[in-house]
Amino acid sequence: MTPLQRFYNLLKLDKKDVYQILFYAAFAGLISLSLPLGIQAIINFIQSGQVSISWIVLIVVVTVGVAFGGILSLMQLRITENLQQKIFVRSSFEFAWRFPKIKPDELYNSYPPELANRFFDTLSIQKGVSKLLLDFSSALLQISFGIILLSLYHPFFILFGLMLLILLYFIFKFSFATGLDTSMKESKFKYKVAYWIQEIARNSSSFKRQLNFDYALTKNDNLVSDYINYREKHFNVIKKQFSQLIIFKVIITATLLSVGGYLVLNQQMNIGQFVAAEIIILLVINSVEKIIIGLETFYDVLTSIEKIGGVTDLGIEEPSKVKNTTPQKNITLEMDNIRYRFPDSDKDALNNISLCINPGEKIYISGNNGSGKSTLVRMLAGYLKPDYGSLYINDGRLNRIDKDLYRSQTGVIIQGESPFEGTILENITFNDPTITPETLRWALDSVRLSSFIKTLPQGLDTPIYPDGRQLSTSNAQKILLARSIIHKPKILFLEDPTDKMDEPTAKAIIDFLFAEEHEWTVIVSSVNHYWKSRCSRQIIMNNGEIVEDFKL
Repeated sequence: MTPLQRFYNLLKLDKKDVYQILFYAAFAGLISLSLPLGIQAIINFIQSGQVSISWIVLIVVVTVGVAFGGILSLMQLRITENLQQKIFVRSSFEFAWRFPKIKPDELYNSYPPELANRFFDTLSIQKGVSKLLLDFSSALLQISFGIILLSLYHPFFILFGLMLLILLYFIFKFSFATGLDTSMKESKFKYKVAYWIQEIARNSSSFKRQLNFDYALTKNDNLVSDYINYREKHFNVIKKQFSQLIIFKVIITATLLSVGGYLVLNQQMNIGQFVAAEIIILLVINSVEKIIIGLETFYDVLTSIEKIGGVTDLGIEEPSKVKNTTPQKNITLEMDNIRYRFPDSDKDALNNISLCINPGEKIYISGNNGSGKSTLVRMLAGYLKPDYGSLYINDGRLNRIDKDLYRSQTGVIIQGESPFEGTILENITFNDPTITPETLRWALDSVRLSSFIKTLPQGLDTPIYPDGRQLSTSNAQKILLARSIIHKPKILFLEDPTDKMDEPTAKAIIDFLFAEEHEWTVIVSSVNHYWKSRCSRQIIMNNGEIVEDFKL
């Protein structure tokens, strides 16, 4: 989809507002062109040397027309403000809805927080669309009405209209594509600069050493240089377009003044018509100038829409074909000849995986780095879709069951996951009203988090910064564990859930998870071998294959 098509689709969502803006712009354009007609009539009355009621009425009419034009502009502003608010709301919900549903493969070579930063392009779209609809609509209508009106004064002015159309055609024909391309590249490096600054801020302690600090500034300098380079190329396109307009204005002004004066001297036009024609010509040229200057805004809007399109074009998970609200009492997992390969990889991450996991089993998955442990856990949790083979949940294929129901019955901790910005309570419960205080207390006690909560002045209402930066890594993991068990799931999928904790605490939590009163299935991948001692089955992986699967 081209940027222009994206822009059209954006406007189509609010076509009623766009039509209203164009309607008001048409009226405003007609009123603004009534000004030179009124001035022409007033001059004719003045030339007659008499003061009449008609002269006074014309002055009142022109003045009221100016005021009415201002009111129409105010009404347009109200509509564009509504439009800006709709764009912001729609974009925010689009991002918030889409990110949890994007296929993991689509994010393989991307950093999700960097993609999320593209939401800020919404601000450019808000302001840009508003300006374009106001300025371009009024300018284009003024040009159209102006040329029609001028042609009524003298056929010569038809030539002026043709020259104007030729100018606009050549400007768009030969420089629009270049302007859009340089704008896209400028935006690309703008985001690279912002992302690098974000990385410096995220790892600020690493850049305190002078050598590392110099590296950070050198890399920033290179990225900024690339940005300035493309920014300058983009400005040269704008400068070229504006230079063409200046040349056109000079030629047209000299020609029309000369020809207009000649027509007056030869009595083919009166002085009132001449003054009115010159006013109309100035309005038309100013409208053309407004369009040329507004092209930079147009480029910015198209670029911003294209950048956001890079997120909205990412594939999302297919919705479940079956909806079921009845929780399953027991869950059996079965893999049949599963194969999976990450994008841009020449090697299978999982190869010919076949296994069956019965309800209540406690399984320890081991293997060297890159053996496929994490991929297997995430595949079983339903986060990854196999390239070949089938994953069955109680004899139903994953793509044919209610994935939302399945996920609601699982507790998952994926390596690299961290608390989000919000209170401790929100991080554990997501404000689920069905969770009772007793269940919450049970979860906190079980993961040894209660004593820490009691030391906080705000308790569970203590706000957490992004990534839980003010928390110890141990407490951050405890919050994730409490979140994973709060709904007493049927299956726990865990990747190194206690590796940041001291040994006694980790053992106490592991003992709790494997207590006899808990019937949940546990599937864990961890470097802590105490997990192995409590599991009933071990799966050893190597090069994406199961090399051993045995009871412990």
